[in-house]
Amino acid sequence: MPLRVATLNIWNRMGPWEQRLAGIRAGIRAIDPDVIGLQEVVRVDAGEPFDQAALIADGFGYHAAFGKNDASDYPMGNAILSRWPIARTLVSPLPRAGTDEHRSLLFVELDSPHGMIHVFCTHLNWKLDEGHVREVQVRYVADTIASLAPPGGFPPILVGDLNAEPDADEIRFLRGLTSLRGKSVYFADAYGIAGDQPRQGGGATFTRRNPFAAPLREPDRRIDYVFVRNPDEGGRGEPLDARVCFDAPHEGVYPSDHFGVVATIGT
Repeated sequence: MPLRVATLNIWNRMGPWEQRLAGIRAGIRAIDPDVIGLQEVVRVDAGEPFDQAALIADGFGYHAAFGKNDASDYPMGNAILSRWPIARTLVSPLPRAGTDEHRSLLFVELDSPHGMIHVFCTHLNWKLDEGHVREVQVRYVADTIASLAPPGGFPPILVGDLNAEPDADEIRFLRGLTSLRGKSVYFADAYGIAGDQPRQGGGATFTRRNPFAAPLREPDRRIDYVFVRNPDEGGRGEPLDARVCFDAPHEGVYPSDHFGVVATIGT
């Protein structure tokens, strides 16, 4: 059976969280992913405990991993929910490149029926004029994936909110279309390859169509991704289809300020 992988920036606790939680959970029921990466996930362990990943996963039978940059004062990071047991977890701080942000890369090793699968979830710097920062971060992400998931196994999967459009150099680097500092890699962009409307300007995941995103008056664009590094000759890791998800209101409320992406990947 193919693997279904999704990603969603859940917008931390902003807006009407309880109603949004119901929408996120409804979206998960609709797409039924084997693995989903979440960004802007809040977890508080002291005082009154609060765990957004656990609330989202409740009743679905998912195993959950959470990670944040320990240098950050805010209890927000990335999470991965998996249908299969999590054998190993590692959190790596992303380079700050002179900014004041403290972001991270979450890695999990999944003990799946398809063998061990390495999944990475991240959230890059957000400002429109910080492409140079994201270039440093994606180079670090690619190097970290290479060290933790060497060639030979199931192709590693990278999901997240990368805050850059497909034509930005930081994304072109991941797509194998340009080099950065003398290095090149190739990650298959699931939506760009197998999406329902990638060539028609579709697939926007941050758009004014979403009332939670509209007040920022940013241009509509696709900034959330499911990537697979070097799909192999046997079809493992090949994107078979992809679409935008979490893109409709649930009982009148959108699940997040972002839409997500769900992709089917060959095994």
